[in-house]
Amino acid sequence: MSRPLSDAERRRQISVRGLAGPENVGELKRNFNRHLHFTLVKDRNVATSRDYYMALAHTVRDHLVGRWLRTQQYYYEKDPKRIYYLSLEFYMGRTLTNTMVNLGLQSGCDEALYQLGLDMEELQEIEEDAGLGNGGLGRLAACFLDSMATLGLAAYGYGIRYEFGIFNQRIAGGWQVPGGGVRGGSGGSQGGFGGSWGSQGGPR
Repeated sequence: MSRPLSDAERRRQISVRGLAGPENVGELKRNFNRHLHFTLVKDRNVATSRDYYMALAHTVRDHLVGRWLRTQQYYYEKDPKRIYYLSLEFYMGRTLTNTMVNLGLQSGCDEALYQLGLDMEELQEIEEDAGLGNGGLGRLAACFLDSMATLGLAAYGYGIRYEFGIFNQRIAGGWQVPGGGVRGGSGGSQGGFGGSWGSQGGPR
């Protein structure tokens, strides 16, 4: 009978350190079509511009997830001190373009969409602001997160998960309800203090 695996051995079994870096245009096109067909269950006959935007977002998110897992594994191995930043607002703005630039994917995605007959700028305009802040406090909190990420600190931002956005929601009986119509959908959760701003939905 084999001995139980240690925590370090278990982590090595699920290691993603061997993942490839940013893919070439052909791979980006294949991943885009895979998400369009199998994640969104659409094809070019019925897909809308928003469907194309979601397929692009999922394609970029795939790269983000690999880095996220590697970061978490590093934290588990090194056990650094963590920073938990609590704020009622995080004015993050739109994140798709910013994420593509940070991952070195923007030019590849732009060319992939061009070859597929789609307009990158049109899809970028579909992204709505996350609506998690409305002024200086939220912008300052977002800057703090960017600074901590740049410094490589093990930091997390926690706040209120506004299901319908800070401008489009109201509270009734302690629960969030639509105030001006449900926005595009976050795949998200009920409100309450403790959900990180980027825990669900598209790439954040």
